[in-house]
Amino acid sequence: MVKDLFERIHDNKGPLGKWASQAEGYFVFPKLEGKLGPRMQFQGKEVLNWSINDYLGLATHPEVLKADADAAAEYGAAYPMGARMMSGHTDWHEKLQDELAAFVHKEAAYLLNFGYQGMVSTIDALVTKNDVIVYDVDSHACIIDGVRLHMGKRFTYKHNDVESLEKNLQRATKMAKEQNGGILVITEGVFGMRGQQGKIKEIIALKEKYNFRLLVDDAHGFGTLGKTGAGAGEEQGCQDGIDVYFSTFAKSMASIGAFIAADKDIIDYLKYNLRSQMFAKSLPMILVKGALKRLQLLRENPSLKDKLWENVNRLQNGLKDRGFSIGDTNTCVTPVYLEGSIPEAMIMVNDLRENYGIFLSIVVYPVIPKGIILLRVIPTASHTFEDIDQTLSAFEAIRSKLTDGTYKKIAAETTVDMEAQ
Repeated sequence: MVKDLFERIHDNKGPLGKWASQAEGYFVFPKLEGKLGPRMQFQGKEVLNWSINDYLGLATHPEVLKADADAAAEYGAAYPMGARMMSGHTDWHEKLQDELAAFVHKEAAYLLNFGYQGMVSTIDALVTKNDVIVYDVDSHACIIDGVRLHMGKRFTYKHNDVESLEKNLQRATKMAKEQNGGILVITEGVFGMRGQQGKIKEIIALKEKYNFRLLVDDAHGFGTLGKTGAGAGEEQGCQDGIDVYFSTFAKSMASIGAFIAADKDIIDYLKYNLRSQMFAKSLPMILVKGALKRLQLLRENPSLKDKLWENVNRLQNGLKDRGFSIGDTNTCVTPVYLEGSIPEAMIMVNDLRENYGIFLSIVVYPVIPKGIILLRVIPTASHTFEDIDQTLSAFEAIRSKLTDGTYKKIAAETTVDMEAQ
């Protein structure tokens, strides 16, 4: 008997979907309203927002808004129509690519419509079934989905563990020799959940012993790390050792789109083999010209990054001084680790929003281990010291309620299933 395809879906909503009736519209899929920035509206109340990746505050920068508006007035939302290879190519696309390549110290670059699909397609284009992929086990979902497309062998190594990577490189080397293939290593410049930089310099050093190429997803590092903002590779002094550099416009650039950068011959190959770009509409001119203005500001206004890091340091030092665990983050991403159940976490976040006016992302099992609550705080250049001090005080208050059992008691008195975790 053939089952109804949807039977499983009706019976099992998935590890996160099972919470939909209690969480949707509030804890997940919330609706933030008002002008983008540190203070927005949530369900009719002003909240201090720590949940958007507008690191440099460019989303509402007057010059950016004008560039976006001027491009919209001149070109509309459609131009250019068609895929880049057919009818969607312009001098402005080439100009943006050239400027991005120069900024990240690579020979050439190529624009991608979206970061997620761009990464998936880049991995697919770089390897054949005879090649072996070795990647960090904590890699972003776009990397994992790209690896899933791979018809050949792949190995994960323990998160940021160079010894584990080397062991897997030994396995990969043996297999690649047998199959007459190559090896692609993938890591992130910044791991967006824990805030750690990938150990790019140490990975590159392994090239002295093993023959592999390195792909780095630097979505959170671009614009925030390095002397000029060129990312984690620049920060670690090893940008030259990154064979294919990837970043998105969805973080520091406060827009949509992404790019890859590498030696010219690699980019020439990729632009003729990236299926997600060959068979998709070109990046609209609004986004291209808007990205050029954003990149100009990033280059010419180092004070934006300086202000970002003033806020990062004040926030992270304040948390550590108050005894909070923020792991070993060495980037802007600021995780705050607490102990508690999912129901306690839901009550706590409700308290933060309703009584302290703090809006941020909460991460619980199955994304992280059971019994851990991760409050993910994203400081930006637009936040003020007052915002930070208000948040530190709120965190002290909610931690007291968590440790003295207040949230556990409230959760037990509600319809939240305390046995669900």
